[in-house]
Amino acid sequence: MSYSQPFPLAAPVKPQQATYAPDLAVRLICPDCRDPNPNIIEEFGSGDLVCGSCGLVLGDRVVDTRSEWRTFANDEGDDPSRVGAASDPLMDGIEQLDTMISFRDGGSGVARELQRAASRSQSSRSERNLLTAFREISNTCDQFSLPKTISDIAKQLYKRSDEEKLLRGKPSEAVVAACIFIACRQAHVPRTFREICNLTHVSKKVLGQCYKALEQAFNLTPGASAHASNIPATSTGPEDLLIRYCNHLDLPPNVQAICRDIVIAAREQGIADGRSPVSIAGGAIYFTCHLLGKPKTARDISAVAGVSEGTIKLVYRLYFAEKEKLVKEEWIKEGKANLDRLPVDQTTK
Repeated sequence: MSYSQPFPLAAPVKPQQATYAPDLAVRLICPDCRDPNPNIIEEFGSGDLVCGSCGLVLGDRVVDTRSEWRTFANDEGDDPSRVGAASDPLMDGIEQLDTMISFRDGGSGVARELQRAASRSQSSRSERNLLTAFREISNTCDQFSLPKTISDIAKQLYKRSDEEKLLRGKPSEAVVAACIFIACRQAHVPRTFREICNLTHVSKKVLGQCYKALEQAFNLTPGASAHASNIPATSTGPEDLLIRYCNHLDLPPNVQAICRDIVIAAREQGIADGRSPVSIAGGAIYFTCHLLGKPKTARDISAVAGVSEGTIKLVYRLYFAEKEKLVKEEWIKEGKANLDRLPVDQTTK
């Protein structure tokens, strides 16, 4: 039937005569007893469905849909004890079924007394410090939008340093910052010292001391085995920072690819050697944006990279002096790059 109108009228409904059909309800009946009202028993202990009259097993792998209350008490009666969450391997040997007590009690002071009693029930001071450090690592990683993998690596590193007493006397927040810095490097999500310092409010000097101590203790030098999964803890290079900086500057993917090639070519030629990765990344982005006709001001790049405008322009001048070695001919032939777009003097701009 073809419809010539967008909303055709429905066909008139004819009155239907009363019809009779068999009962299609599914009923489980024992094939031996043939009882229309069977006595079916669910044995959750064995996971079987058994006929209560003859004992014939009618099914297996029955899912227990009852409450998870379980009792292991010797006395009679129910023991209303929950089984708790999954155990954390990082908390091995530490009581994990702790209770968080709220401060909101209407000013009656009950919560304060309960918290005082809970603090006395905790096993030792070292375990409390470890729990506090783990909580601080999780909160810091959440603020920095870091994945849970980095949080787990940082917790594992902190626990190992606490067991070996490597950073005795150092402030806890500095040790946490160093662990997060190393975890970011191992998970190939690098963060600079300055970013970690701004996030954790730890001085660069103290953070460097903690990092050096952990690096020497666990052999975290570039190219060495970092942890059990044999992931090398390579040093952070400027090409590792380009993607994040370009995303913050809203640059297209082709700018990131060409900028990465320029940084690698500059390293091979020994251009801007000795400069920090952050400075090289900022100067390379500034150079590439002008080369491709998508200029960004040094102020915008400085706000993203966290380096001064003068440092960015200094790296740019080093790249500009060797621009023939850095820019590929195929980019110019394809019309992607143009050397005439590069500003000559960057002392005043």
